[in-house]
Order: sequence, then structure tokens, then C-alpha cells
Amino acid sequence: MALLEVENLKVYYFTRAGAVKAVDDISFSVDKDETLGLIGESGCGKTTAVFAIMRFAAPPGRIVGGKIIFEDRDILTMSEEEVRLLRGKGIAMVFQAAQNALNPVMTVGQQITEVIHQHEQVTKEEAWERARKQLELVGISGDRAKSYPHEFSGGMKQRVGIAIATACNPRLLILDEPVTGLDVIVQRQLLNLINDLRARLGLPIILITHDLSVIAETCSKVAVMYAGKIVEEADAVSLYEDPAHPYSKLLIKSYPSIKGEKGKLVSIPGAPPGLLNPPVGCYFEPRCPSAMDICREAEPPLVKKDGRLVACHLYK
Repeated sequence: MALLEVENLKVYYFTRAGAVKAVDDISFSVDKDETLGLIGESGCGKTTAVFAIMRFAAPPGRIVGGKIIFEDRDILTMSEEEVRLLRGKGIAMVFQAAQNALNPVMTVGQQITEVIHQHEQVTKEEAWERARKQLELVGISGDRAKSYPHEFSGGMKQRVGIAIATACNPRLLILDEPVTGLDVIVQRQLLNLINDLRARLGLPIILITHDLSVIAETCSKVAVMYAGKIVEEADAVSLYEDPAHPYSKLLIKSYPSIKGEKGKLVSIPGAPPGLLNPPVGCYFEPRCPSAMDICREAEPPLVKKDGRLVACHLYK
């Protein structure tokens, strides 16, 4: 039984010009021993999808269809109080740009203890001791619990965000671009931390990133998103060794390999379509080197191919 099952999820942003289909009928699951990576260009719906899981969709955005089943309960049918209790204890999220997610006028220890007090009946002393241990868990001295966010570097702020998110031992952790804007040395340290926490805490993870090397380092399964839809889903090794969808192929070719043969990187021409009035047929057709006549006429369904899912007329 999957820990999380997203079924036919639709999230639209309603504007004066019409509905922008930011997430349009996607389905995926996360097992208890799994790390799922969501990749794709900016504006493809990755963050909107995980915001829906947390019930963070706010006007003009609205979840208009689908189910989000977490531990046999549909999050979309929960009351506001039930969702509040779920956040942090059941599902926790580390947001992109940690410097904006942390409260600048509260110490990091106060921000950790605040989460603990929201979900558990513990004394102030017990909460502070746990806050110090949480910081040590992510590689920061417990003595820094009374420091303010501006006293930490960017990488340390990301670690503090992870400490806050894991303070109440959630059953699922969501990481949104955890290494964006950090230098490669700090990125490596954070990836080691994520892998260590996953192993020590047995923590399933959904990880959003543009960086294909981050996916290769941390994820067991990958879902490729394009224009609000999932166009391919496969285990990480299969996706890298033999991508099926033309978009997946171009994504991998556009990223340098330190082990493969040296060659000219391939860019993907154009940009993702506007989701207010997306093209008829396959959304990737205007940029696809393998486009056929049918691609301009009909949207390709997700079909199984060699143990993976792919939405492309090449495999109909």
C-alpha cells in the first residue's frame, strides 16, 4: 500500500482571462521506502502540485479535481483543523529560499519549539532540548538554538528548515529546490544530509529540483513534468540510461556529464506553452524533434513501456 497516492489532481489559477491549468490531471504515488523526484522546467507545475498536497492552494488558485490519499485518508476532504494537525506531524515541507521561510525576529530554537508545541504536549524545557538535538541532527551545534536566522549562512538556513520540518517525526517530507542558490560544496553537504536523514529516520521524500545530478544522487523514482502534466515516470536508473519521452531525452542531453564523453550540450528550443490557452494535442509538439501529424491533433495518454509510464504517440 502506497503512503501517498495522488489521483487525477487538477489545480487551476482563475484569472480574468480564464483558468490557467497549472496542474492538469496528474497521478503518482510514493511508497514508504521511496524518494520521488519531480523534475521539469520552471512553470511546469511541480511546486503547485506539492502545495496542493499540503492544502496550501490559495486564491486565485483552486484544487478543482482529483484525490490526495495519505495513509488511507483523502486530504482534500479533511477539515481545516485536521489539515493543520497533519502539517508538520504527518507531512512536512521545506520551502524553497529558506531565508524567506524563516521568521527573522524569532530565534531558530523558538521556531523549532513552536512546531513541537503545536503537535505534542511537552514542557518548555523538553521542547528546547529537542530543538538543540534537531540542530545537531542536521549538523549545527545545539548552542546555536538561540541564534537568529540572519546569523546563519544560506546552507545553514536550509539545514534549519530541515530541522524544523523533521522536529515531530513526519511520515513524509517534501523538499522544494533544497540546493538552489548554494555553492557546489554546500550542495554536496546538504545532499549527504538528506540521504543520511532518509536512512536514519526511514523517511520517504518528495524532492523538487531542476538539477538532474541532485535527482541521480537522492531519488529512486522520477516523474518528469511538462506544462502541468506528467509526461514520463520511471525509476531513476532507467530514466538516465534510456529516457523514453523526447522531452526527457532533451533534458538529459542539456546537462553535462562528468563521466560521459565530452560533447556539445543540447538546448531545448522555445519555451513551455502558456497554460491559459495550451496547444491542441501534445503540449510538447511545438518543441519536439520527433513530432508527427497526430501530435498536433490528439493528446497522448500515459502508457506503459518497459516498466515505466510515458505520454507520447511514439509508444501508442
